[in-house]
Amino acid sequence: MAFNDLLKQLGDIGRFQQIQVTLVILPLLLMSSHNTLQNFTAAIPTHHCRPPAHANLSEDGELEAWLPRDRQGRPESCLRFTSPPWGFPVANGTEANSTEATEPCTDGWIYDNSTFPSTIVTEWDLVCSHRALRQLAQSLYMVGVLLGGTIFGCLGDRLGRQKMLILSHLQMAVSGVCAAFAPSFPIYCTFRLLSGMAASGIVLNSVTLNLEWMPIHTRAHVGALAGYVFSLGQFVLAGVAYAVPQWRHLQLLVSVPFFAFFIYSWFFIESARWYASSGRLDLALKALKRVAQINGKQDEGAKLSMEVLQSSLQKELTLGKGQASAIELLRCPTLRHLFLCLSMLWFATSFAYYGLVMDLQGFGVSIYLIQVIFGAVDLPAKLVCFLVINHLGRRPAQLASLLLAGICLLVNGLIPQDQSIVRTSLAVLGKGCLASSFNCIFLYTGELYPTMIRIVTAFLPETLGYPLPDTMQDMKNRWAPTQRGAGTYPRRRGRPQRRQQEQQKQMVPLQASARERNGL
Repeated sequence: MAFNDLLKQLGDIGRFQQIQVTLVILPLLLMSSHNTLQNFTAAIPTHHCRPPAHANLSEDGELEAWLPRDRQGRPESCLRFTSPPWGFPVANGTEANSTEATEPCTDGWIYDNSTFPSTIVTEWDLVCSHRALRQLAQSLYMVGVLLGGTIFGCLGDRLGRQKMLILSHLQMAVSGVCAAFAPSFPIYCTFRLLSGMAASGIVLNSVTLNLEWMPIHTRAHVGALAGYVFSLGQFVLAGVAYAVPQWRHLQLLVSVPFFAFFIYSWFFIESARWYASSGRLDLALKALKRVAQINGKQDEGAKLSMEVLQSSLQKELTLGKGQASAIELLRCPTLRHLFLCLSMLWFATSFAYYGLVMDLQGFGVSIYLIQVIFGAVDLPAKLVCFLVINHLGRRPAQLASLLLAGICLLVNGLIPQDQSIVRTSLAVLGKGCLASSFNCIFLYTGELYPTMIRIVTAFLPETLGYPLPDTMQDMKNRWAPTQRGAGTYPRRRGRPQRRQQEQQKQMVPLQASARERNGL
C-alpha cells in the first residue's frame, strides 16, 4: 500500500519510531499491575471472630475457647461459640454456659497481619457474609475495562489516538490516586471502575498508534515487545507489593507514574494514517514531514507535498470520506463474520486468563512466588508465539495457544485437590498459553479491522504480510469470499522471500501473454 511505502521512504524504523514506540509502550509496564492489583490490595489474611467485649482474654486459652474448629482443626473464620464450652469465667465473674452453640462474628474479626498488614478486606471487613463485595470490586474494574473499550475505542477513531492516550493517562492517574485515599468501599469501587476504563483506553490506543506508525514487516516485533513489557510488569508488581504491603501505599505507588505518562504523551505525533483516513491531509503531511525530520530524512520530507499525498493516498482519501462506525461490523456479512469470531476469541482468552490470575491465593503457595512464576512463564511462551507468528502466521499461533490453554485447564480440573504441585504446574502452563493468545489477538485485531474503526480462530483469515486496512471497503474487498469458493480468502502479500520469487517467476509468462493480447 502507498502509506507503507511512505514510511519506508521516511526512515522505515528510524529514530522517531524507536522513541515513540518505547514511550507509548512504557505505561504497559504498570498496566499489568492495575489489572491484577487486587491480588495484593484485596488479599484475605487468616482471620477469626473477635470474642465479645465481656470476654476475659487474660486467661490462658480463653481466646481459643471462643473459636470452634473446622475439620482440619483450624479455627473457624466466620463462627464463634455463643459462650465458651470450657466454662471460663467472663469479665463480670460469672461462669459461662458450657454450650456449643455458634453465632456469626457480630463483634468483627481479628486478622493475621504478618503477611498483609493492611488490605481493603481488613479495612472494610470484606469476609464471611461480605466476602462477595471483594469480588464486586474486581468485577467493577472489569466492567470499566468493557466500557472503556467501547467509549475510548470509538473516541479514538473519531478524535484521534493521541488525544485518547492523553485523556486515558490522566484518568488512570487521578482515579488511581483517588482510590488510594478512598474513605469508603463504594467510593473505592467507583474509582476502580474509572481505572478500568482508563486501562482499556491506554491499551487500545497504544497498540493502534504503534501499529499505524510501523512498516508491515515490523508489526509482529512491536506486538511481541508490548507483550514482554506487560509480562515484566508482573515482576514489578510482585517486587513492589512485597516491599510495600500496605494497600493504600501500593495503590498510590502504581498510580502516580501515570502523571508522568500524561505529560509526555502530549509530545506524541498523531497517526498520519488516521489523519489521511479522516480526510485531514494537511495534518497528515505535517506529521509525515516531522517524522522525516526526526529520522534524518529531510530530503525525502522535502519531496512531500499535498499533490504527492493526494496521488499516493487517493484511495484512502476517496473511500475515507464516508464516516464509518462500529455498526458497519454488523451490517456487512463479511465484517460480521470477523467481528463475531474476534469477539469469541477475546471472551475466551480474557475469561480464562483473569480466572487464573485473579485467584493467586488459591494455589496454596506464597502469593509473591506465584506472581513471579506467572510472569516468568510468559517469557518463553511469548517467544515461541512470536516465532510462530512471524514464520507460520497469526492463525496457527492463535489456534495453538488457545488449544493448549484449554487442554491444560480442562486436565487441571480433573486433578485431585491434594496434588497442588501438579495443579499449579498445569495452571502455570495454561497461563503462558493464554498470555501468548493475548499477544496474538491484539495483533490480529489491529490488522483485521480498518483504521476508521480499529478498536473462532479456524474461521479467521491469515494476515501475515498484509498491510493494514484503512477503510471499510478495504476490509470488505480483502476478506470477502472470492469466486474461487465460499470461505476462500485472497492470498497474502509480503510472504517469505522464497515464495515471492516463485510467484514472480510464475507471473512473467502471464504478463507477456497479456501484453501480446493488448497488441503491445
